[in-house]
Amino acid sequence: MIDWTPDLETEGRPRYMAIADAIEKDIGRGILAAGVRLPPQRSLADRLGIDFTTVSRGYSEAQSRGLVESHVGRGTFVAKQANSGNEPDPQRMAEEDLSMNLPPEPTDAALVARMQNGLNYVSANLLQLLRYQSPTGSDRDKMAASTWLSLRGMMPNNARVVITPGAHSTICAILAILTNPGDTVLCEQITYPGFRNIAARCGLNVIGVRMDDHGILPEALNDAIATHRPKAVYLNPTLQNPTTITIPNDRRLVISEVLNKHGVQLIEDDAYGFVPARAPAPIAVSAPDLTWHIGGLAKCIGAGLRLAYTVAPNAKEAHALGQIIKTQAVMASPIMAALATRWIEDGTADQIRRFIRSETAARQAIARDVLDGCTFRSEENAFNVWLSLPEGVGRADIVARMAGRPIGLLSSDAFTVGTPPGEHVRLCLGGSLSRDALRSHLYFLVNSIQHNSYMG
Repeated sequence: MIDWTPDLETEGRPRYMAIADAIEKDIGRGILAAGVRLPPQRSLADRLGIDFTTVSRGYSEAQSRGLVESHVGRGTFVAKQANSGNEPDPQRMAEEDLSMNLPPEPTDAALVARMQNGLNYVSANLLQLLRYQSPTGSDRDKMAASTWLSLRGMMPNNARVVITPGAHSTICAILAILTNPGDTVLCEQITYPGFRNIAARCGLNVIGVRMDDHGILPEALNDAIATHRPKAVYLNPTLQNPTTITIPNDRRLVISEVLNKHGVQLIEDDAYGFVPARAPAPIAVSAPDLTWHIGGLAKCIGAGLRLAYTVAPNAKEAHALGQIIKTQAVMASPIMAALATRWIEDGTADQIRRFIRSETAARQAIARDVLDGCTFRSEENAFNVWLSLPEGVGRADIVARMAGRPIGLLSSDAFTVGTPPGEHVRLCLGGSLSRDALRSHLYFLVNSIQHNSYMG
């Protein structure tokens, strides 16, 4: 038996959860090895000055996470699988699509162990999770979705919530409900390329609406709706990809008024809304009857999860979305949904979100330091920088010079709608790259820009 006294970091959480968190943290640090017997519950309660029931609940919570095993008459032991998992597959470790705007990956061993233990917990229901299930998601997962969405100030009725297989599939499904080939949809004149590609596949006419430094212009949106009679508007209003612009709250309210005036539905892609500590409330809050709110988990937890919590304008539209999802993808993965639910319920998802928030801020600080003297737009928690190249430097040349380096660059051609691309590139700061490596590759980029400028 180890003489272990946990450091309880409650931060407003129940003490029994803090005990389970401490066990998980110390397993990740190597302080608690597999097979080690934890102190008896009553002994630990006396040592911490708390009641026996709290410690008992803490040990039970740790057991539900797959961290410990309890044996009557023998005690509670650190589970073997808690810190002695299989070795990573090198081929899978190498997989990373640098053309995407990736969140930074957690490096804290305790957090990674906690994430892995979520899989252990979910595996207890593996057979059930391999079954076909409702295309709108289970009630348990919808409850977790509502808890998560409440972080953005949303409290939708579960009848309006649909568990969908990622933002891309959700946008496809919503457009299938709202549009037919040849119809018009509006978006920002610099927009997320995924939406451009999806709309093109659907045979839609995409029109970009003028923007300024605070996002889409309400008066331009009003005029575009009056002129083009679109079937839908698409916006990415928080840390917009690629410009990193966040539409301020007062403008969101005016946008809501414009949408309500014309009765046009909005597809609100809130991919990054969960990352900043104080992001403005979604447009769905002020225009709930017209907004399809997509709370994707790819950016705030991890892209491989391929889940989104989607809030439809009403229960009827939510049912319609479920039917389209059933046609296009059958359902969101029940295994992934169960994992996300577990992480939300035990606080792991919030820890991941907080890590991403902290790490993006650190990487943006590195970018500001290295890119000093360059012209660019960025925000503290954005995953990328929108870099303007100096006169005489071509975007294609810079992208080519950076090819093969583990840092994602994409030229402005992919993002613009109805406006000249200009010499801009999206520079991604996330993924598996370390801070030191990021700094090194950014220096190479700056040297490449300067060299091309001199050559020009």
